[in-house]
Amino acid sequence: MDINFNKNEDHNKLLVSELRHRFAKVSLGGGQKRIDKHHSKGKMTARERIDFLLDTKKPSIEIGAFVGDEMYEEHGGCPSGGVVVKIGYVQGKQCIVVANDATVKAGAWFPITAKKNLRAQEISIENRLPIIYLVDSAGVYLPMQDEIFPDKEHFGRIFRNNAVMSSMGITQISAVMGSCVAGGAYLPIMSDEALIVDKTGSIFLAGSYLVKAAIGESIDNETLGGATTHCEISGVTDYKSKDDKDALTTIKNIVGKIGDYTPTGYNRVKAAKPKENPEEIFGILPKARHEQYDMKEIIKRVVDNSEFDEYKAGYGKSIITAYARIDGWAVGIVANQRKLVKTTKGEMQFGGVIYSDSADKATRFIANCNQKKIPLVFLQDVTGFMVGSKSEHGGIIKDGAKMVNAVSNSVVPKFTIIIGNSYGAGNYAMCGKAYDPRLIAAWPSAELAVMSGNSAAKVLLQIETASLKKKGEKITKEQEEELFNKIKSRYDRQISPYYAAARLWTDAIINPLDTRTWISMGIEAANQAPIEKPFNLGIIQV
Repeated sequence: MDINFNKNEDHNKLLVSELRHRFAKVSLGGGQKRIDKHHSKGKMTARERIDFLLDTKKPSIEIGAFVGDEMYEEHGGCPSGGVVVKIGYVQGKQCIVVANDATVKAGAWFPITAKKNLRAQEISIENRLPIIYLVDSAGVYLPMQDEIFPDKEHFGRIFRNNAVMSSMGITQISAVMGSCVAGGAYLPIMSDEALIVDKTGSIFLAGSYLVKAAIGESIDNETLGGATTHCEISGVTDYKSKDDKDALTTIKNIVGKIGDYTPTGYNRVKAAKPKENPEEIFGILPKARHEQYDMKEIIKRVVDNSEFDEYKAGYGKSIITAYARIDGWAVGIVANQRKLVKTTKGEMQFGGVIYSDSADKATRFIANCNQKKIPLVFLQDVTGFMVGSKSEHGGIIKDGAKMVNAVSNSVVPKFTIIIGNSYGAGNYAMCGKAYDPRLIAAWPSAELAVMSGNSAAKVLLQIETASLKKKGEKITKEQEEELFNKIKSRYDRQISPYYAAARLWTDAIINPLDTRTWISMGIEAANQAPIEKPFNLGIIQV
């Protein structure tokens, strides 16, 4: 191996090490003291509940672990958005589990908490996945109620989705394992079946203090809305559990009796590991985001047997389109080629840039995959579409629009992995979050923005200096350099994969070695949901 390989390997492994460190921190939720207090009440934490519920010998993936990262710090922070979401297996059946983390502000809902819960429901709806809610929440975080209460994508949308999902036949099971108050009380009761844990679980529209204030009635919370009340008097809940483990065991028994789904029929054969060592990804992927590398070498370390059949290999070389298998599943791969390539006309194309011929090729390949019912995998490392007079005169906007059209109207499931750059319209054309990928994950090396920090800083610096000159102010070279570094530093923070993950622009930041698991579990989930409409590009300029 050459020296660059070793430098790249060291850099990328350090990024993965940072990922593990940051995950360990958010996994503590509100911190060890609050976890100990939680345990003293005889309660398991959100993560302990999920771990007990899921099959231990099966893989699982976590959605939104870094949601809320470095957000709401003036309110004490909100690790993982105060809710843990995982896709895994219960009694062999793939499910999505949503568990409030009561160690974070008593499980109160911040704006990002609502967004994360809605994302979990979206995954359930798109894939017809059974969803299990483990409820332990004080309800809306009142100091921010105006940002979570009334709008379409706010708190109330959760219950609307409960009703819609029920009409679709999607199994919903809720266990009330702590507080469940006010509007939040509707979630478990709008589920198919509801459990409540004796002495620790409670459900009511208004707690005892509010009841006293509103109507003058004196009553304790247990009598008002505890397990005995709702299982034996009101009939609101269906199962009374003695403790957390009893409730979770009951859920396992319920899920274990759910009938099998009719598969959509995505092609799968016996899985095979890549022949090329996946660990070598760390050495292939450059330390600097502007450096070139061969994306085909990454693909070889992700797909079964390191084999793929490239579509139009000699045309539109700045995008790779290929048929392959991942964990046995047939997939169509659309990947940005990150090395300088030469066209048949002898012209050079920059790596990571989408040219007209590449966009045209990708559009046709996406249409082919839709016709053949083959899921699509997008491997992003894109700086955008090619600019300049030659590209504009050649119709780059039209060809780019065709590719965006194909991605938008695709009916087969799409999965996006952001390997490196994800800039501007390139993010859109390569199936960014706005284009409904079933799952979207980023490697620690990813960057998401309109443009790179360096380019953005140069543009913003020109605007800033022009403004100062208009005011008659002079700016020295030293001042200009200081201003540039200040702008770049601010922008670089915003292009971090953690900044994106905090806002749920991606579902997760993952170790590159987990990519196959994410895609395989994603396709398995998608295989439970029928394709509901034919592929149609609509009106498109040829």
